[in-house]
Amino acid sequence: MTTTDDDRRPKYQRIADSLREAIQSGEYGPGDRLPGENDLMAAHGVARMTARQALSVLKDEGVAESRKGAGVFVRSFRPLRRRGIQRLSQEQWGSGQSIWSADIENRALVVDQLTVSEETVPEQIGQVLGLANEETVCVRRRRFILDGKPVLLATSYLPTSVVAGSAITREDTGPGGTYARLAELGYKPVHFREEIRSRMPTKEEAAQLSISAGTPVILICRTAFADEGLPVEVNEMTLDAASYILEYDFDA
Repeated sequence: MTTTDDDRRPKYQRIADSLREAIQSGEYGPGDRLPGENDLMAAHGVARMTARQALSVLKDEGVAESRKGAGVFVRSFRPLRRRGIQRLSQEQWGSGQSIWSADIENRALVVDQLTVSEETVPEQIGQVLGLANEETVCVRRRRFILDGKPVLLATSYLPTSVVAGSAITREDTGPGGTYARLAELGYKPVHFREEIRSRMPTKEEAAQLSISAGTPVILICRTAFADEGLPVEVNEMTLDAASYILEYDFDA
C-alpha cells in the first residue's frame, strides 16, 4: 500500500494497524500490555475517542482484550484447532473418548454450565428430525470453558422417543458421550453433516462467551444420522471466532 493510500485511512485505523504490526513483529507478546489511551493520544496527537477506537479495533478482531482497571493486553489465549473430521470418527467416541480429546491435547476443558430438559420440539428442529409439532425432544445445553476462557455454547436436540430413560437424559452421559450411548440404543451415528455460518453475536452470546460485541461468532449446526439416513441429533453450536481454527483434513 502506498503512503498516499495510507493517509486516506482514518487515524484510528492507522494507529490500530501500527499496533497490530508491532504485535505481529513480536514487539508486544502474548499477555503484554498495549499503550493506553493517554499514551496513544500523546504519541499520535489524537483525541481520546480516536485512541479508544484504535484499541477497539484490536479488541473486536480478537487480537487484544480489556482487563478491568488494568488496560488493554495482547490476547494470550491460544486458538483451539477444531479437527472437524477426526473428532467425529467412530474410533474416537466408540473407544470411550470424548470427541473433544481430538482437539484439546493436554489443555484444561470444563463444562461449567449444563442443563438437560424435555421440551416440545422447536419447529425448525422438528423439520430436521422428522418430528411432528407436538412431539418432544431431550435438550442438552452446555457452555464449554477452555483454559479458563468461554469458547463454545452448544445445544443438542434428540428425539425423546429415542433417548428416554437412557444416560443421554442425565447430565453425565458416560464414556464416549452421547454418540456412544446412541450406539448402545441401536442408533449408532454413521454419517454427520455440518453447516457453518458466521455473524455478529447477540448481546446474550457476547456475555456468555465473554467477548466484545464486535467479535464475530461461528455457527455450526451438526446433524447426526443413524442407518438409513435417520436423523437422531441436531447440535447447534456458537463459537467465539477468535478462539478457533477450523481444520478439515481428508484424502482426495
